[in-house]
Amino acid sequence: MNSDNVMKEILQSTRTIASVGLSSNPEKESYGIASYLQQQGYRIIPVNPTATEILGEKAYPDLPSVPKKIDVVQIFRRPEDVPLIVDDAIKAGVKVIWMQEGIVHEEAAQKARAAGLQVVMDACMRSTHRRLIGAQPIKL
Repeated sequence: MNSDNVMKEILQSTRTIASVGLSSNPEKESYGIASYLQQQGYRIIPVNPTATEILGEKAYPDLPSVPKKIDVVQIFRRPEDVPLIVDDAIKAGVKVIWMQEGIVHEEAAQKARAAGLQVVMDACMRSTHRRLIGAQPIKL
């Protein structure tokens, strides 16, 4: 069960979000969610093997390729893809796994928790941010 207090603390302490499965297509939900989070001041690191750049940021083919420190791994992939992503996140020293709305994988979540990571499942990061923190005006 996702706790509002835990999710708010994650959102307030997070700076860098690696978005696994982030689409380069502005029509896709993942693009809109990541774009919103970027506008709220988060650093988005796209992880997509078919893209070189998304939202003005260099895209990486997989988590092990990301040279930067990651706070949260946000997952936009099918549930069956989650265990490998969690394994990579654990190796990368990530603090949080956040599975987007509609994505649940109990075994991978247990493994992540056993490795000391916080886990959020089946929750939209944009909706949760809007509800618990509120959209901030975009600074130009």
